[in-house]
Amino acid sequence: MKFDYLIVGAGLFGAVFANEVQRRGKSCLIIDRRKHIAGNIYTEEEKGIQVHKYGAHIFHTSDKRVWDYISQFAEFNHYINSPVAVYGDELYNLPFNMNTFSKMWNIKTPAEAKAIIASQIADLHITEPKNLEEQALSLVGRDVYEKLIKGYTEKQWGRDCKDLPAFIIKRLPLRFVYDNNYFNDPYQGIPKGGYTAIVEKMIGNIPVQLGISYRDFLAENAAKGEAADSFDKVLYTGMIDEYFDYCLGELQYRSVRFEEEVLEDCENYQGNAVVNYTERNVPYTRIIEHKHFEFGKQKDTVITREYPATWKRGDEPYYPINDETNNALYERYLELAKKEQNVLFGGRLGQYRYYDMDKVILAALTMAEEELKNVFQNN
Repeated sequence: MKFDYLIVGAGLFGAVFANEVQRRGKSCLIIDRRKHIAGNIYTEEEKGIQVHKYGAHIFHTSDKRVWDYISQFAEFNHYINSPVAVYGDELYNLPFNMNTFSKMWNIKTPAEAKAIIASQIADLHITEPKNLEEQALSLVGRDVYEKLIKGYTEKQWGRDCKDLPAFIIKRLPLRFVYDNNYFNDPYQGIPKGGYTAIVEKMIGNIPVQLGISYRDFLAENAAKGEAADSFDKVLYTGMIDEYFDYCLGELQYRSVRFEEEVLEDCENYQGNAVVNYTERNVPYTRIIEHKHFEFGKQKDTVITREYPATWKRGDEPYYPINDETNNALYERYLELAKKEQNVLFGGRLGQYRYYDMDKVILAALTMAEEELKNVFQNN
């Protein structure tokens, strides 16, 4: 068959792009190396619970256009992200707010909390932070840093905070109100029935081939000769360095290992959807109890422990390491990408940046608009 677009990757970016161009009369074929659609937002029902198979995904946005767009495909509940953090035998609310400070210092007022933080910062005499540790200390003081930032950050990055560059943390929000709402965005929630159903609706009747990589697809397609599928353009949402056979070197990522456990006859394991573990000697960064995303009352529960991991080729890349070295290498790959005729690079891996879901949608909508505008102008 002849297609206008081959879309490499059935995640959120590819699905939004496909939905938009198909609505304007363009044909698409979607492929994905995984054996399921929806990429990292893939959810799967277990014990009547929608399990986030690749980590917690809470939708939130300040962009009404994006909210209206995603709401076409799902009804959202009123879930508010209010994680808690465990440090030893202590438990704190996140984000850092008056509930956190009241528990930490046995105080009640914002003035007391501000005074303690200001005093700790002044005692450190840090004028020009040389690393992430000094940067964080200069923003929040010693107590918040030691209990809630240091261990978690070192697990996430796999390096000591003294060995991480200061620019990774530009700010650390301190909220001097008793409010555990992690996000300031006015629109937030979890889709009833999970995220996979959203992507299914976006894709609709667009043909999809799963369990096949881009290179294998091209090889199989070439072997078919005249019977091969053809396409005018490619949207590539995989790793940009992999597309170019790592010819300039590997971009770096952090990976995650997920350890899922079904607890039968356990209605409520931890009382919250997200619990962070901030000590370095606890090997996982957080435990997700999936039923709480949708206020589940099932007699069983499903939990997932998340273990940050060093990425190596062949592993699943989750977080681009956007330090100066990697960003400079990405710019070199971007120059190669600009020379590729009829290939678009999109998404977290294709553009080597961390995207929240609302930013993925906006970027895909913008790319689709630009692409359609160019197509119709040229015709």
